[in-house]
Parts: sequence; structure tokens; C-alpha cells
Amino acid sequence: MSVHNEITKHVNKQNQRINDFLTLDTKREEYISEAVELCKEGKEFTTDKINEVTNKINELAKKGIVPTRRLVTTDMVREYVLKL
Repeated sequence: MSVHNEITKHVNKQNQRINDFLTLDTKREEYISEAVELCKEGKEFTTDKINEVTNKINELAKKGIVPTRRLVTTDMVREYVLKL
């Protein structure tokens, strides 16, 4: 029975990591969209909030099962906007 409990705990931890990742990744995408819109409008923007969430995702990824994400630079946002 304890093996079953340990497996259940492990699966629950993995499930929580996945849910945390999905929440953080959604927030990251929102921040990226905000930066893109500001860039399109010619307004100043930073990638600070994007990278703060990215760092949290990458810390979570160190524990396994979820992917990492790249840090985003302002140049990356500008290049993306130019391609639109």
C-alpha cells in the first residue's frame, strides 16, 4: 500500500508542476503580448515581467517534466514586430 501512496504523491507533484507551468506560461504570453502592443505603438517597454515569469518557469523545469523557456530581450520583441 505504501508504494501506491508514494506513486500517488509523485503523480500529484508532477500534476501540480504541470498546472503551475501552464499558469506561468499563460502569464508569460500575456506579458509578451503587452510588450508587442507597446512596441507596435512606438511606446517604451521592457521585458522585465516576461523574464521574471520565465525565470520561475525555468526553476520549475529544473524539477522535471515541464519545458524551459528562453529569456526575451527588447530586441527580440522589436524583431518580431518588424516581421508582422
